[in-house]
Amino acid sequence: MRIMGGILCGVLAGAALALPLRAQEQPDFDVAEHYTKYEYRIPMRDGVHLFTCVYAPKDGSKSYPFLISRTPYSAGRYGEDHYPSSLGPSREFEEAGYIFVTQDVRGRYQSEGAFDIESPHVDSPAGLQTDESTDMYDTVEWLLHNVPNSNGRVGVYGISYNGFYASSSIIDSHPAIKACSPQAPVTDFYMNDDWYHNGAFMLDAAFDFFTYFKKQANPTQPPKSSDPFIYDTTDSYDFFLRAGSLSNIDEHYLKHAFPYFTALLEHTTYDAYWQARDISRHLHNVHCAVLNVGGLFDAEDISGPVKTFHAIARLSPEAPDLLVEGPWVHGGWAERPGASIGNVHFASKTAAFFRTHIQFPFFEQYLKDAGDAHLPKAYVFETGTNVWRKYSSWPPAAVQWRTLYFQRRGGLSFQRSAKAEGPDFDEYVSDPEHPVPPVGYAYGPVELTGGAKVPKEYMVSDQRFAAKRPDVLVYQTQPLEEDLTVVGPVQPKLFVSTSGTDSDWVVKLIDVYPADYGAGAGAGDKSTSDVSVPAAVMGGYEQLVRGEPMRGKFRHGFEHPEPFTPGKVEEVDFSMPDVSHTFRAGHRIMVQVQSSWFPVTDLNPQTFTDIPKATPEQFQKATQRVYHSDTAPSGVVIGTLAPH
Repeated sequence: MRIMGGILCGVLAGAALALPLRAQEQPDFDVAEHYTKYEYRIPMRDGVHLFTCVYAPKDGSKSYPFLISRTPYSAGRYGEDHYPSSLGPSREFEEAGYIFVTQDVRGRYQSEGAFDIESPHVDSPAGLQTDESTDMYDTVEWLLHNVPNSNGRVGVYGISYNGFYASSSIIDSHPAIKACSPQAPVTDFYMNDDWYHNGAFMLDAAFDFFTYFKKQANPTQPPKSSDPFIYDTTDSYDFFLRAGSLSNIDEHYLKHAFPYFTALLEHTTYDAYWQARDISRHLHNVHCAVLNVGGLFDAEDISGPVKTFHAIARLSPEAPDLLVEGPWVHGGWAERPGASIGNVHFASKTAAFFRTHIQFPFFEQYLKDAGDAHLPKAYVFETGTNVWRKYSSWPPAAVQWRTLYFQRRGGLSFQRSAKAEGPDFDEYVSDPEHPVPPVGYAYGPVELTGGAKVPKEYMVSDQRFAAKRPDVLVYQTQPLEEDLTVVGPVQPKLFVSTSGTDSDWVVKLIDVYPADYGAGAGAGDKSTSDVSVPAAVMGGYEQLVRGEPMRGKFRHGFEHPEPFTPGKVEEVDFSMPDVSHTFRAGHRIMVQVQSSWFPVTDLNPQTFTDIPKATPEQFQKATQRVYHSDTAPSGVVIGTLAPH
């Protein structure tokens, strides 16, 4: 969720990490030469003052729109003689001319007030009541009356946590706000954004973020030097396995000094604490154009963009509401070319395309009347074929929902398993002392700024290592005779039993490359391999397309967990974030099922208990069964499209 200087969980939240990169690529633009910096402490309706940086074009012969980003990560280099190396979302904005505004949200860095993590929205605030929406309203009102040479229009943008503030700003918004782009916005911390996915705690990401994101006594300056958590290993799998239970981690490693982390462990169900922080419930009275942006391989906030897109369509149907999904990690569209993730290549600089041909024209249209940008309702990159697709709705109206059924002996087919002699289930033993990792190699050397994090490319990593483990079930199709395009959410529907009283069920949808991929032999493979990726690497590659955990005790709802009855067959259904991927002819579709994904998620002790407080004795082996009979037809529902 962090982006140092403005991003969330290891990528970049504003433009901060992108700034040095862009400065190196295009060193000929001097911000101080073209813009004048001003610093203000803008009063809110309750008397709290928010620190705000304004960068105004030195050419005062014409008017400009405001482009605002609000952040909990520091509004920038403090002091009117201290300039950043770049401004705004990309170079195009600097050259076109905008009045750039960055603001410390209340309770962070130089702003007054009390900070509340993803502070709850107040519907119909009265008197001196405030929330993030009123803070933006008051900020815009002040800017319009105190900063000269504006054209009276306001745009808002932000990535990750900054994206949450962007979403908040357009609820009952100031009429001057004409365009907004929430990008990877934190939308519902519990429901598949940062901290919990289907009830499973996102351990590695949460620990990494909250050892950085500390409570502050404000106003305060950024520390002169970083104070990172020092890992004693290069491998987060090893570190967290030795660390023990979540309460032990909080007590012995964090020493209860990080109240936000402690709050995560106190609210393990979808209770009132989390429900109040779901901003998607409040996206009514949105009157500006909205460009929702997300990454198909975002390990932090993959659900937020699509959830925000659908919420606006439902609650503010008159607002221009657009969706962009590209082949990116968290914030990868802001500071990277977007040509690849790990070994998986996308045949073009997809992020550069987004910045130039989607993001910039969007803001120019609504803030400067620059003409219709001709953007579709949904602009989605299709991996596998590596092309951008334009849709009039998302998921596309032509989608057909089909079930890939598990078969005996590891088969996978659109046909239900035929009746036959022998067991109608597959089983494995899940051992909390030997959980399944997300990747098949150590995570690299410890870096003082990053720790021993799981690598971001795990979202597309090779799963051959997992397929060889005895505690992972594998189902796969025969080689495909023609391309198969899959779009929208992936929905596992499992019939399972466990010898324990709780269990995680991790499902992974995988693209299996032909053994001779890229070698020129073809083998029915119509895709064009990237010559920079050797066949030895991609031949037989098992690319993760989508993977998600489901904590079994929440199978009937996330507010009230229920234990399993040992040996009883039960249905476990859940939904995984949207995909846009074509499995090419000659490839196979694979589904893997396992009961741990460590340390992406915390360990389930496989006994029904309050997991953060589980004792070592409660972590027990469990025999897991997945059924594929006529009456218990386990499978995965996918949305398919006819060939383009």
